[in-house]
Amino acid sequence: MTFDKSIKIARHTIDESSPVFVIGEMSGNHNGSLERALDIVDAIAESGAQALKIQTYTADTLTIRSDAPAFRVAGGHGLWGGRTLYDLYEEAHTPWEWHAQIFERARERGLVPFSTPFDPTAVAFLEDLGVELYKTASAEIVDLPLLREVARTGKPMIVSTGMATMGEIDAAVNAIRDAGGNKLVLLACTAAYPAEPAEAHLGNIRTLRDAFDVPVGLSDHTLGIGVAVAAAALGAVAIEKHVTLDRADGGVDSAFSLSPEELSQLVVASEQARVAVGSGTGFGPTPQEQTVLKLRRSLYVVEDVAAGDPVTRDNVRSIRPAGGLSADSIEIVLGRRFAKDVSRGTALTWDLV
Repeated sequence: MTFDKSIKIARHTIDESSPVFVIGEMSGNHNGSLERALDIVDAIAESGAQALKIQTYTADTLTIRSDAPAFRVAGGHGLWGGRTLYDLYEEAHTPWEWHAQIFERARERGLVPFSTPFDPTAVAFLEDLGVELYKTASAEIVDLPLLREVARTGKPMIVSTGMATMGEIDAAVNAIRDAGGNKLVLLACTAAYPAEPAEAHLGNIRTLRDAFDVPVGLSDHTLGIGVAVAAAALGAVAIEKHVTLDRADGGVDSAFSLSPEELSQLVVASEQARVAVGSGTGFGPTPQEQTVLKLRRSLYVVEDVAAGDPVTRDNVRSIRPAGGLSADSIEIVLGRRFAKDVSRGTALTWDLV
């Protein structure tokens, strides 16, 4: 079985010839408020992005309550250092009873709502909600049973590849294929929060595309939109960014999330990058350049002259617009005499000298 090169999601198409599929990731930026979660949905819709993504887990489906060192984030982590996994996930999770309202609001606003499940119970729950698309997280790429569970739904899958070796990615792709999945988008990703642009490894977009012959996008945790726009120029078909209403509001993901205004800028800039790169090469004036072509310099008579007057640098100059002899003709016409009276502002032509 081969993977589809073009994937239809609602009214959108994910492939190399379609607009970049921009995904706004809510994650924990709801800060425990359903009202804020719905406001984030509205903000993503107003940005022009195509999709809203949330995450479907509880602290208990991801880990266990433990104070042991293995169950704590490393102390040096800038955002979550020293916190237990259980407490972090308890704060960040999106309550399952909110999902239906969030998805309903997203659909009302024209977005494709979907989620990242972290265990089979989440997959079953999301199937009951009628999701059209699934995303799996970077850390779960080695959970082949989970990938197979998602693939068996027959829905398109977006799979983040942060931290993964090529061998691990290959195993994941084969697991999805063997379970019947044939609609797959891989996302290049650096699973650091926030990630440094120097570690973005955007060359992985082409490498993944060539190696697995599937559409490839980017899950981006760097600050701002620069890396994501560069990814669009390199052929990323989808871009996922975390979104918050205002970073000043705080929250577990706010420090590396985009504001609604920045997401709007990303939507526009990523599409500009895709179209610009797709324009290829070409020399000579384009249709849009035709009007500017008329502004090229040429020789003009810049003082009123009478028949018999000599052509000098005072009465003939190279100026804008076009229409007269080429600027390089000045050395040929200097010293010649005007054949007739000529008024200031007349393009110099051979019949005038």
